Amino acid sequence: MSHLASIRYLSQSDLLNLGANHSNAFIEAISEGLKLHANKQFVQPLKPYLRWENANHIADRIIAMPCYLSGHDPIAGIKWIGSRQHNPKKFNLPRASALIILNDADTNYPVAVMEGSLISAMRTAAITGVSIKYLAKKDFTDVSVIGCGPIAQMQVKTVLEQYPQTRTIHLFDLNQDAAEKLKLQFSSEYPNVHFDIHPDAKSTVQAADVLITCTVSDKPYIPFEWIKKGCFISNISIMDIEPEVFLQVDKVIVDDWDQSNREKKVINVLVEEGKFSREKLHAELGEIITGDKKGRENDEEIILLNPMGMAIDDIVCARWFFNAAEKQNIGTVLPLI
Repeated sequence: MSHLASIRYLSQSDLLNLGANHSNAFIEAISEGLKLHANKQFVQPLKPYLRWENANHIADRIIAMPCYLSGHDPIAGIKWIGSRQHNPKKFNLPRASALIILNDADTNYPVAVMEGSLISAMRTAAITGVSIKYLAKKDFTDVSVIGCGPIAQMQVKTVLEQYPQTRTIHLFDLNQDAAEKLKLQFSSEYPNVHFDIHPDAKSTVQAADVLITCTVSDKPYIPFEWIKKGCFISNISIMDIEPEVFLQVDKVIVDDWDQSNREKKVINVLVEEGKFSREKLHAELGEIITGDKKGRENDEEIILLNPMGMAIDDIVCARWFFNAAEKQNIGTVLPLI
């Protein structure tokens, strides 16, 4: 890396100019990051949650997510991501915002600062995108999305870009306007895909070959009885699936066990109750990408992915865009000294 006495600042517009308006770069980077995770080529401390008085919702927090990646192109970095549930209504702002800082692995000097909310949303969608290849039925056609905000937009975008076999996107949101907006966003670009807005979560789940949860729910509400045979669940928003589902599905997969078994999330509660354990987990996702563990083995399996979200995901994507920016001289170079 160069410019060790300077940093390259990348705005969201810069990232879009580098290809962040399509899922391909994120799929490539996330696949690499998951392999690094499986091969233990990383350092990733448990992320601290910063909360203070009047943080009354599960989404009211700032999270620090540091990581070091080794391998052929070592890098260190941190994502600093803040969220307030009232931001859209109170301030007309997106719920979450983020910055990512990258540090050179030889000097530990910072070399880049970039807008992080786009990377954060798209890398989360790329986790689903990569996972579908290994965990969904090969001939799936119906994708259900619960919660139709910004996270859902990136999830739908990634699925449609990566899986042209998709025929129906089933949508549900407590705010029907959000579902209508999401439908309008994609329906003209994908005229061969039907967008079906549902009146309730139950019918949305029942229709799914692939189910993606994108809510800010703090209480589980999806029981096992709603889920059809062969469904792959990408439980992005973590809290939507009833605890008993984790004990009844054929395979439970996480991105990182240590990150998943904390913060009183569903898996953590099940572990504390003695109902679940590392031994009952089928795999971490990277183990499936590398072939060390099996993914889907038949069309009847119900497979649940519960990804907490890793700093690895952010840093490996940020590295991809930083390297591209260096080659194309995109962004603003600022002196450190």
